[in-house]
Amino acid sequence: MDVEQVTDELYGLRPSEFTAARDAYAAEARRAKQTAAARAIAALRRPPLAVWAANLLARERPREAERFLALGEALREAHRTLDGDRLREASRQQHRLVAALVRTAAGLAEEAGQPASDAVLGDVERILHAVLALPDVAGPWAKGRLAAMPEAAVGFPAVPPGTLTAPAQAPAPRKERPDRTREKADEAEKAEQARAAAQAEAARAEAAEARAVLARRERARDAARDAETAARAAVEETADRLRRAEREREEALKAAATAGRTAKEAAETLRAAETALDEAREASGAAEERARRHARHAGGRSPS
Repeated sequence: MDVEQVTDELYGLRPSEFTAARDAYAAEARRAKQTAAARAIAALRRPPLAVWAANLLARERPREAERFLALGEALREAHRTLDGDRLREASRQQHRLVAALVRTAAGLAEEAGQPASDAVLGDVERILHAVLALPDVAGPWAKGRLAAMPEAAVGFPAVPPGTLTAPAQAPAPRKERPDRTREKADEAEKAEQARAAAQAEAARAEAAEARAVLARRERARDAARDAETAARAAVEETADRLRRAEREREEALKAAATAGRTAKEAAETLRAAETALDEAREASGAAEERARRHARHAGGRSPS
């Protein structure tokens, strides 16, 4: 089992899917008697939602991530050398680019079916600041495999006041060698290119976020339109059912009235039949009594 491939796949999943997939891979490795691979996979940590969103940003926007890492290198170098101009310019780029990337991460998370709250996006912002300041955070993030929130302090250490202030009496400039002049010119050109690239990247990130916002609003509009259509259909269906129910009620009332009349007539017929039966019984009893009397009289006569 390729542990690197499995790790890359797992950290590309949503947090809710991570644990089950990790345990399944670890069990598969154990069945295959790959003890080291099973141990390495089982030790992988499920990333919190903010870390997952930051990883998603690095995975889905590799060019932006590469430029962001380059900005981090420039910031770290500027802090190391206390280059005031580069520090100020890189800091301005840092705040613009971090804000744009946080918005992009929010759009990507929503598209992936895992919307991020303001609190989660605040953690994403802290992660990005840590990526700029800490190489040991930047490395895993660049691969989209950051596992946890950075434990170290986020951001760069404060520069002591007055460190970046020019001295009261600057020493007389020395005449530099032509090769040193060219070197400084090359460095200035590279710095300008880095600034331009960062500005362009920030603009692209903002444009991507604007497109994401537009897409979300279009989806919301389409969903609202579908909901309205469904509601209208439900209203029409309910009205049809109400009309049918009213017709059925009227028919039921008519049927009930007819049944009532029929029942009344049947009751009257039953009473008449019972009366006739009683009369017939009385008549039958009277006839039998007459027959018995005649029979007695006939039996009492003497032969002539």
